[in-house]
Amino acid sequence: MVIRTRQTTGGAPATDADDIDSELDLLINRVAVGDAEAFAKLYDFVAGPVLGITTRVLRDHARSEEVAQEVLLEIWLKAPQFCEQGGKVMAWVVTIAHRRAIDRIRHEQASADREGRAGQLDVRRPVDETVEATMARLEEQQVRHALDGLSDLQRQSIVLAYYHGYTYREVSEVLETPIGTVKSRMRDGLLRLRECLGAQQ
Repeated sequence: MVIRTRQTTGGAPATDADDIDSELDLLINRVAVGDAEAFAKLYDFVAGPVLGITTRVLRDHARSEEVAQEVLLEIWLKAPQFCEQGGKVMAWVVTIAHRRAIDRIRHEQASADREGRAGQLDVRRPVDETVEATMARLEEQQVRHALDGLSDLQRQSIVLAYYHGYTYREVSEVLETPIGTVKSRMRDGLLRLRECLGAQQ
């Protein structure tokens, strides 16, 4: 998987922290109403920091990229909730990235503990650890189930773009589909995905 680091979003890049915050505010509000183009620009801003955080916590590049893609998808899905609550976009993104990375460590540790204690009768893990590991698995299952409800083109486009880091043009080439069709199908698929997951919560 390839995480794309930030590219310019058109014109001169923002150089001041306040300018960046303002641009992120504008982008997240557009993302919240289903603007896939705005999400592509937001992706360029936050992908690098997200990967940096997951790498520091997990210390494994492949696992870090996988978790980073989960974070980016969560940002898309939960943008409307964030806009209702308010706050700093980058702080919210960083919090999601750190939580996701910690959840992955706890989930893997819990799995290792289960295997190591399989022959023991008295296995007691802290309730909060069990709940967090369970919730992480349920959330992943919900996303996979929601993806199954999309058309083949929608699902393939989203998986390539947001799980493997492909650009619109790369998705178009892989699927041998016009780039305009890829963009529209991806936008429709992301909206359906968000609606489906919202209904499940």
